[in-house]
Amino acid sequence: MKALLALLSGLLFGVGLSLGGMTRPAVVLGFLDVFGQWDPRLLFVMAGAVSTTAIGYRLVLRRRQPWLAASYQLPTSRRFDARLVGGAAVFGIGWGIAGYCPGPALASLGAADPSLLVLVACMIVGWWLASRVPAARS
Repeated sequence: MKALLALLSGLLFGVGLSLGGMTRPAVVLGFLDVFGQWDPRLLFVMAGAVSTTAIGYRLVLRRRQPWLAASYQLPTSRRFDARLVGGAAVFGIGWGIAGYCPGPALASLGAADPSLLVLVACMIVGWWLASRVPAARS
């Protein structure tokens, strides 16, 4: 059941990204072009996602436990360190160069664009490398 819900959630997420235009790098790059021909569509997609998540968390966390797990697994760290800032910077640079972040890149794989396949392969290598960087100690 968990796998089925994960699949359905992923499909819903991918369809939402596609409908919002986030699988087209030109839309993302247009949003980042604040001094040129700025495209606000990404702002509206983000606003919709943040508001939906805020409402959803409030409703879900009223339950004593999740449907398919013994307890909630919520982040506890409030650390703001060089690893977080560095990771955010690398993510942002990659996003600005490619016009894709991980979700839309994976949702767009069906197009079988060779440059997108290279991007996703590099993304996977980046995730693997990032998992090898030791976390700072408390």
